[in-house]
Amino acid sequence: MTADNPFLSQQEAVCPDWLLDMAQKAATPRVAIARAGAPLPMEAARDATEANIMEPVFTGERHLIEAEADKLGWDISQFTIIEAEGEQDSGNAAAMACGEGRADVMMKGQLHSDTFMRAALARDAGLRTGNRLVHIFHISHPDGTRAITISDAAVNVDPNIETRKDATREVVKLLHMLGTGRPKVAFLSATESILPAVPSSVEADELATWAKGEIKNADFSGPLALDLILSPKAVATKKLTADPVAGKADAIIVPDIVSGNTLFKSLVYLTGGCAAGIVMGAKVPVLLTSRADPPAARMASCCLAAIVNAANRQS
Repeated sequence: MTADNPFLSQQEAVCPDWLLDMAQKAATPRVAIARAGAPLPMEAARDATEANIMEPVFTGERHLIEAEADKLGWDISQFTIIEAEGEQDSGNAAAMACGEGRADVMMKGQLHSDTFMRAALARDAGLRTGNRLVHIFHISHPDGTRAITISDAAVNVDPNIETRKDATREVVKLLHMLGTGRPKVAFLSATESILPAVPSSVEADELATWAKGEIKNADFSGPLALDLILSPKAVATKKLTADPVAGKADAIIVPDIVSGNTLFKSLVYLTGGCAAGIVMGAKVPVLLTSRADPPAARMASCCLAAIVNAANRQS
């Protein structure tokens, strides 16, 4: 990252070894890459394939896909190419491959996010389950010793209470899959007090009360401001040491996309965190990658997909 702004971290994002190890021990998923014929999705597919965490199923224009593979010196003759023209057809082809059981994961390539998600949500694709789709970031520190999970920074703009309940369920489910036996989940607000003038604080209290009664093998607390979510020192100063989540949260449920997006980008750009992103709630894991994602984040996202796919098949 650039040194122009002193607040920006000089740390490069790193896909944690433990995450890659978990993914490599899972069954290798077939990943339908929507419109794969561009440098970034092809590089991500090659890296994940060489790491044994992906079997690519390419969709899009065959000549573009083969040209990008040739640039990488990558022989893709053993892999399936589903020919499709343009963004919408390529997205639909990837979604249909997943819905029909010809692929296990749907991954965004060179197409707009709204087009990609529209394909995933199309009724005839067969990916709807009746659950809301929620986006989750699992962000690892560069030293690999700690990670924190955030919902929903990319899909639901202004999630209502029911959507945040679904996000909470999916976050806990993901952390259980990753080996966290009893996740500690915080509901974000600007204060730890319940104030009618701060609607997110009232809703965080409602969500925490609901979660404690409905979700097993996890601890919940809210409302909590960010300092009380992350800092044991702030927790001690404000005499909240009896709170099971404060100062040691594994996950944060955010009230809206602005706070979620800001928090995720702060952890990435200010600490060098590696943000693995996944959309849950569909028939298959969905990877909504971004052009701004570094290679480590793309690899980590593919790791999440392999782990979630394996866990779903066992359940």
